[in-house]
Amino acid sequence: MSKQTIAILGGGPAALSFAAFIDTQKYDVTIYEKNKQLGRKFLVAGKGGFNLTHSEDIEQFIQRYTPADFLEDALRSFTNTDLQAWLKEIGIPTFTGSSNRIYPEKGIKPIEVLDTIVEFLKSRGIRFNFEHEWIGWDENQSLLFKNGATIKTDKVVFALGGGSWSVTGSKGEWLTYFEEKNIQTVPFEPSNCAYQVEWDNALIEKHAGAPIKNCAISCGKKTQKGEVVLTQFGLEGNAIYALSSEIRKAFLTEKVAQITIDFKPALRQKEVLEKLSSSWRTKMGDILKHDIRLSPTHIDLLKSITSKEEFHSKEKLAKLIKAFPITITGAAPIDEAISTVGGIDRSALSHYCEIQKLPNHYCIGEMVDWDAPTGGYLLQACFSMGHFLAKHF
Repeated sequence: MSKQTIAILGGGPAALSFAAFIDTQKYDVTIYEKNKQLGRKFLVAGKGGFNLTHSEDIEQFIQRYTPADFLEDALRSFTNTDLQAWLKEIGIPTFTGSSNRIYPEKGIKPIEVLDTIVEFLKSRGIRFNFEHEWIGWDENQSLLFKNGATIKTDKVVFALGGGSWSVTGSKGEWLTYFEEKNIQTVPFEPSNCAYQVEWDNALIEKHAGAPIKNCAISCGKKTQKGEVVLTQFGLEGNAIYALSSEIRKAFLTEKVAQITIDFKPALRQKEVLEKLSSSWRTKMGDILKHDIRLSPTHIDLLKSITSKEEFHSKEKLAKLIKAFPITITGAAPIDEAISTVGGIDRSALSHYCEIQKLPNHYCIGEMVDWDAPTGGYLLQACFSMGHFLAKHF
């Protein structure tokens, strides 16, 4: 009995994961990649610290996603622990960093991780066709490619990526081909990106590039601990990235987003006030620096929104230290974002990511409309979705 054929469109982590776990005794599998090599975005991501996943408990892990229920079964079928075990099995040992993120063992470069996965796929009989950019279907539902190729296959797995980092070829231009088929889509929006703040000029000239460490930022109903950096544009860093979904919600109704920064999340407001009130120092700047242990950036932020009288009000400062207000007025362009939301609408897909209007066509990875913070969550979801679909076939 001859094998059925599967065409995988895209060469990122979701595609590689599907190819790694699909039953090659039943299926003849080929990856079609638009670039001259696989995983270009995967490699670019590795330049900023190559965290593959996170060591967080799976119950809390699942809650990092928006919406959590969409990816829950996939994440449980191939957890962060499962990913580490598989990577070790194929020759990529990992370790847990101080931030609880999971990295390849020290000395292993991103290209070595990619090459190891590719060699594993080759050992399973997976074939690769490069410089094949998909441009839609013909009237017989065959796949069309920019180089003139036409492919007829039994099943198609789309893993085309999102809309960020166009330098890697990830532009999201494929969205129009699905829209032409009346498949529900959602416009791409930036996520895990810098957010715009209209800073006081004197403040930002002095403090551009300064971090606010060990803080907690709140937006809507969500609070995220971490670090942010002040920039000429606004704010960037893991704490603000993780609030992307809440910020976007606010933009929909208010056109701006209100956030607050807790400069001292380990202290209650009452404790901050007690420290301010019990200090033997006379100058407020010295009290903030030595007793509250605020940085010059913290102090100048407080000065930027208070009058001289307010700056010497201990009650006022205690409130601001625990909830410093900032208005977010915009987001960085999509091409500067780490990831995107949007793409194929979740309602267009079955539980196993099959396009309901196109039987035997599936969508996985960042091309589907879901969101996650940085820290290994994006990659883990892509690996989990690939595994989940492969085990369903």
